[in-house]
Amino acid sequence: MSKDAFLAIPNVWKPELYKIQLDAPTPKPVLCEDDDIMGPTRYGKEYHGTMDHKDCEQRLKDKPDGSYLVRRSPGADNYYTLSLRFAQATKHFKIFYCPEKGHFLRENFKKYETIQEMVADGLVDFYMRLHAAPILKEMMSQTKKCYEQSPYMTLHRRKLRSLCSELCKPSKLPSKETNEKSESYNDNPAYEKQHTFKTHTFKGLNWCEFCANFLWGFTSQGVKCDDCGFMAHFKCSELVPAKCVPDLKRLRGIFGVDLTTLVTAHKCRIPFIVKKCVEEVESHGMLQEGIYRISGFADEIEALKMTLDKDGEKADVSAQVYSNINVIAGVLKLYLRLLPVPLITFQSFPLFMESMREKSIGEQVIALRNAVKALPPAHLHCLKYILEHLNRIASHHAINKMNEHNLATVFAPTLIATPQHMTDLSQEISMLAALIGHCHAIFL
Repeated sequence: MSKDAFLAIPNVWKPELYKIQLDAPTPKPVLCEDDDIMGPTRYGKEYHGTMDHKDCEQRLKDKPDGSYLVRRSPGADNYYTLSLRFAQATKHFKIFYCPEKGHFLRENFKKYETIQEMVADGLVDFYMRLHAAPILKEMMSQTKKCYEQSPYMTLHRRKLRSLCSELCKPSKLPSKETNEKSESYNDNPAYEKQHTFKTHTFKGLNWCEFCANFLWGFTSQGVKCDDCGFMAHFKCSELVPAKCVPDLKRLRGIFGVDLTTLVTAHKCRIPFIVKKCVEEVESHGMLQEGIYRISGFADEIEALKMTLDKDGEKADVSAQVYSNINVIAGVLKLYLRLLPVPLITFQSFPLFMESMREKSIGEQVIALRNAVKALPPAHLHCLKYILEHLNRIASHHAINKMNEHNLATVFAPTLIATPQHMTDLSQEISMLAALIGHCHAIFL
């Protein structure tokens, strides 16, 4: 959003921190007057050669805030020292440099292209801590209630409510074996999608969309969500609830994209690729011997993958284009295998496995029913859709040779995150076979 559009909305931004930053001191390099002193090319005339702490203090004693120089401390091996004047005192910092990273104070910390950028950013940080302490303290004491009055909610409230209504609608999944009728699993789920926050360097003037305060500094001022663009301070991002509203323009294809992100961006319950592939398999592959077990040609699967990533829902996966149904089946397995979070999520997996410890089938079904309820809504609906499809495939096992156990053997490494070195999946296969065989009793 542009600055003008943002400012046009009343009561969604607070300029105090921006005004304070404008008063922060600026970098003032103290140049070395000795032409014989030669330092690393990454430093300019602000490099003063070897200089101890006492001489440096004397050199900067009467300089204004923002004055700085670079020196080599006696005995220093792998670092240089940045000495900086602020609040009528001299601060000293060990500084490091790596051609691939730039200048930095510590590993896993901010990186800067030049020493001047490092100094400028540091001066702003020092000045904000000194003069904006009450505002910063208030920011740190915020609760999740602030989200409802945040700029993000002000700007996206209608969109978010519409999305929640869309995702929480009851739906019926198609079943060719039951004359397009299937029981609906409607638990009226609350919409939940975690933000994908990453450290970001913002250009120009930007505000935190949680607290409405200015994102101060010149580099790595905060974080930005890869999926929706939500901008926030590092601390504020910890308070933002799981209400990410992904933007389709930010998604690159569909393979390898988080499932919740994809269905949220497309405002659907089941990804279109899953529906397309399932419908094709049920139209032309239900009686195909070894369906899902026999692999399609790798080059054709890769070509279809690229087409789906590029064309999305417009991609043609019909038998007229792909006569080999195993290619369609292979693409579906590939899509599920590439999900960053598997359909049976890491957190819920133990519940699924514990259900198999029950002695009777009835007790196992009840335990599996509780396990699926622990899944995020997007994963729950997609798993239900896939399992009901596999159940229909298994109903023709006399012809296609793919019963519940055979299908579970194929799909266990796809639906469940298993270590590559793990070869014995017998327990996982038994659990998945139970899910396939009793899916109608599990998803009431």
